[in-house]
This record gives sequence, structure tokens and C-alpha cells, in this order.
Amino acid sequence: MATYNKRGGKRYNSKNKLVDKEKIESATAEVFESLDSGASKTENFVSKYQNLIISGVALITLLVFVYLGYNTFILEPKKEDAITELNQAQYYFNLALNSEEPNEFFNNAINGAGGKFGFLDIIENYENTPSSNIAVFSVGMSYLNLKQYDKVIQYLKDFKSEDVLLSSIAKGVLGDAYLQVGDQKNALLSYEKASNINKNNYTAPKYLYKAGLLSLSLGQKKTALKYFKNIKNNFPNSKEAEFIDIQIAKTE
Repeated sequence: MATYNKRGGKRYNSKNKLVDKEKIESATAEVFESLDSGASKTENFVSKYQNLIISGVALITLLVFVYLGYNTFILEPKKEDAITELNQAQYYFNLALNSEEPNEFFNNAINGAGGKFGFLDIIENYENTPSSNIAVFSVGMSYLNLKQYDKVIQYLKDFKSEDVLLSSIAKGVLGDAYLQVGDQKNALLSYEKASNINKNNYTAPKYLYKAGLLSLSLGQKKTALKYFKNIKNNFPNSKEAEFIDIQIAKTE
């Protein structure tokens, strides 16, 4: 019996269904053949390079254990030893700051005394520890007090710290050292960098003020005015702001 379809409709019969089923089965077979082939290739690859793969895994495992062992048995004890040595060097540094004749204490802090390490020893023997980084800062400050400005520049020009206050002070001290050796360009650049590291009410206006005074002494009134107005507008409660109107008047 004939089947009637509406105009534009599709005809379906058992023959078409059989063809579609055969196509699906054929496609499925091809997929599984492809998977089997890929699996065989993988097995062959693993078989061929088995020793290399095992060696690679073993090496990675060994590296992990070496790293953990280094941290546990070498780095951590090294950090603790560095802290102990740093405390002694800082003790001499603090004595120097409170002494009427500080030079000997500063030298003890730098070079060590009584069989204990100084800042230079800590830098050399405890490299890549937090104590070593602090020792770099402290040795720079010590040389500043001893007026050995070339050494201040040597140790502080590349100083970096996650402590923004230390970073700001180090960059400002570097500016002081450059100024003392007559390098006004780098002094001004260091003061500006020091003022930008952290916008607190201590270091930022302090080094903006120094930058302004230096610019004024160089006859760069517009630049000096920029620094002074920055203090007036952004750090009105700072110590430097108390005198800023006088400095602004000199530049206008």
C-alpha cells in the first residue's frame, strides 16, 4: 500500500533505515579501530621508552626530595644561624648610634668582633637569606655614618626589600651619598624614587623636600616648586609641611 506524504515532506522506508544503520555501524567501527590503533601506538611508545620514562619520573621525585631536604636541613638552620649572627652585629650598630665615639662600634658592626660575624660576613656567608638582605641595608647605613660614601653607593644602589619603609630609606640614603660625592643628577633621581616607593607621611615628604632643595640649589625652580607643592597638597600633616610655604615662596 502506497504511503502518502504531504508536499515538501520526507519519505522514509525500511531500506533507508537499513542504509543509515550500516553507515552508523561503519563509522563506529572506524572510531574503535582508530582508538585501538592509538592505544597500540601508545603501548609501543611506552614499551620503547619505558626505561627513559621511569628514569624521568625517578629524577623528578629525587629533585622534590632534594628540594625538601635542602629547605629542612640546610636553608632553615642557615636562616636561624644568620639571625643569631645578625643580632650581634646589630648590637654593635645600636651601640654606635648611642655613643659619643661611634666609629669603633660601627667598624665592629661591619667587620665583626669577639669572634662574631659582622655585616660583611653575614652578606658573604648567608647569601639569599632575609638576614643577609638586612645586613646589606645596615652596612650601607654604617658606611654613611663613617662618611665612606663610595661604599654606601656600592651596597645600596641595588638594594631591594619587600619592606617598603626600608626600601624608601635605602634609596634616600643613596641619594645622600651621591650628593656627597658630587653626583647631583643621581642624587635627585634617588630622592625622587625614594619619595615614590611608599606614600607615607615620613619618607615621602622627607625625600620630596630634599629633592626640592636640591632642585632649588641647581636653579631648577619649576622642578623644585613641583616637589614642594606635592608636599603641601598631599602631605599637609608631615613635618616638612610646616615650612613648605616658605620654600614655595622662594620658587614663585
